[in-house]
Amino acid sequence: MSWLIRLVVNTLAVLLAAHWIPGIFVSGFSAAFFAALILGIINLVIRPLLLLLTLPINILTLGLFTLVINALLFWLTGSLIDGFDVNGFIPAFLGALLLTVVSWIMNAIMD
Repeated sequence: MSWLIRLVVNTLAVLLAAHWIPGIFVSGFSAAFFAALILGIINLVIRPLLLLLTLPINILTLGLFTLVINALLFWLTGSLIDGFDVNGFIPAFLGALLLTVVSWIMNAIMD
């Protein structure tokens, strides 16, 4: 049940990012829902591998390179989902940052 709540909150965060950040466009709730779902799957499968491969640069930057990885995965999601468009790295970075903050707050509340 908690995964469904997390998915709905992430969907709302994607809609919020599209509303606040220029360069992120969502055609509707269903596109935001699928974007949040695919982003969750990508974060579950691809993100750990990327973090492992970029471990040396992540150590050198004291973990800040993780934000770049999050932005690239957010951008990748924008290219995979119809109705969810991310135009450039800066909107992807800001959208991923907003989604990270919302997820962090949600995890703090739910745990």
